[in-house]
Amino acid sequence: MTSATSPSTAHDRVKPLNIGRLVVWTLFALALAVAPHLFTSSLALTMLSQIGYLIIICLSYNMLLGQGGMLSFGHAVYTGLGSFITVHAIQMASKGELPIPLWLMPIVGGLAGMFFATVLGFVTTKKSGTTFAMITMGIGELVAAMALMFPEFFGGEGGITIDRVYGKPLFGLNFGSGLQVYYLIAVYCFICTALMFAFTGTPLGRILNAVRDNPERVEFIGYNTQRVRYFAFIIAGFFAGVGGALAAINFEIVTGGDSLSVLRSGGYLLFTFLGGATFFFGPIIGAVLLVFASILLSELTKAWLLYLGLVFLFMVMYAPGGIASLIMMNLRVAKYGKLRTLALPYLGLAVGAVLAVLGAAAMIEMTYHLQLNAALGPELKFMGTTINAQALSSWVVAGVLFAVGVGVLEVFRRRFARQWGAIQEYIEHETKRGEAH
Repeated sequence: MTSATSPSTAHDRVKPLNIGRLVVWTLFALALAVAPHLFTSSLALTMLSQIGYLIIICLSYNMLLGQGGMLSFGHAVYTGLGSFITVHAIQMASKGELPIPLWLMPIVGGLAGMFFATVLGFVTTKKSGTTFAMITMGIGELVAAMALMFPEFFGGEGGITIDRVYGKPLFGLNFGSGLQVYYLIAVYCFICTALMFAFTGTPLGRILNAVRDNPERVEFIGYNTQRVRYFAFIIAGFFAGVGGALAAINFEIVTGGDSLSVLRSGGYLLFTFLGGATFFFGPIIGAVLLVFASILLSELTKAWLLYLGLVFLFMVMYAPGGIASLIMMNLRVAKYGKLRTLALPYLGLAVGAVLAVLGAAAMIEMTYHLQLNAALGPELKFMGTTINAQALSSWVVAGVLFAVGVGVLEVFRRRFARQWGAIQEYIEHETKRGEAH
């Protein structure tokens, strides 16, 4: 009879080390540590700091949307309230009334987000689906309206400002410089990302996926689906509060109308979806896109919201799984050695897309210029050149570029669709053959 403590049994209980996962997390930590030294401008540092806390917020939102199937239009309530509680706590701490250092303030914001998620989530999670979404929108509008009703707490239209430099330095760090604040955000970003990834493997995380996919069966085996959604909602509120606190520390100001608005919640939804809500790393991509769209794209053109809407439209039509799903599908094709056969179709699709986007963007920019900047004259800068918005030739060239691009896209789209279908059939055949053996 084999002993319970025999080497073979002990070995069976030990899970093998996942080298690939260890490499990914190491690279993620290195990227956070090295990024401000590779991109040294003040604008880059500002963008990196925003990416850091938005990763936390988008991942916390995806805990609801991607893992739980809960479409929320009020996630900004918990990030915003976490921000406001944090700034009030910082004001008290700077006066010596609260013995909490700055580097622990994000936890204060997280606890605030958890508290409000506990209070509001009990009502919100009683329903699911469209009803849940409408309730979150109503609560979001209610809290945003309260920001104007209680200016003593929310600071009115001007918001509340703070000075994040107070108390004793931590290892010589007083968090006065942007670089020090970035590393504070980076540390919390890594820890919170790791914790949220760990949550996906817990029994609660697994049953949350089951509630998303088949709530009737989950209830049949004895689980309370409302309670599962409620617990996930509370945990998501905690991480949302952490992200909101880091945002308040980064900017040293919080405004009620902007931080709590449904538009802010819609931004989290939009970019989490674009990044890919069905994969854990999708919201990380979405957070990066959110910063680039809100900072760089908004500076380049007044029509950035139109471009954003068009991108969202095409992603819903052709890639509903987001950018992360496109990456994973192509990695699957590469695993079976078939990615090289798609090189020419991808090149053709890229050329067609560039031509079509250039033509469409030129027409959009000329239209916006004639409507909004007509007093500045007919000429405008576009892609390093000057074009005349009133000249017929400019419209003809833009129209031809767009038409040619659409034509090239259609030709290569059909070729790509045929080759992609053949590759998927091959992969399916290989998979079944491997299972048979």
